[in-house]
Amino acid sequence: MSTIERMTITMPADMAAAVKGAVEGGDYASTSEVIREALRDWKSKRAIQFHELEALKADIDKGFADVAAGRVKDFDADRIVERGRKLLAPRSHSA
Repeated sequence: MSTIERMTITMPADMAAAVKGAVEGGDYASTSEVIREALRDWKSKRAIQFHELEALKADIDKGFADVAAGRVKDFDADRIVERGRKLLAPRSHSA
């Protein structure tokens, strides 16, 4: 079992009220449980963000490599806009 460490935290009154409300409403047995779950969610979100950032960096590196190898096309904003319109067209008709 992991070691338990006691901490004191400070938060705005509205956050404290939300934590207390979750306990009083029976969703959690204690304020510590609320905070532990929030921290687990935060850690999970941070891990996802880290992986997404690593994927983005890899895409950027690939783009730079493509440029360095001469695998580029002329920038054509009109072509990009038209492609976007075609991709979005089915969505606008279904609304």
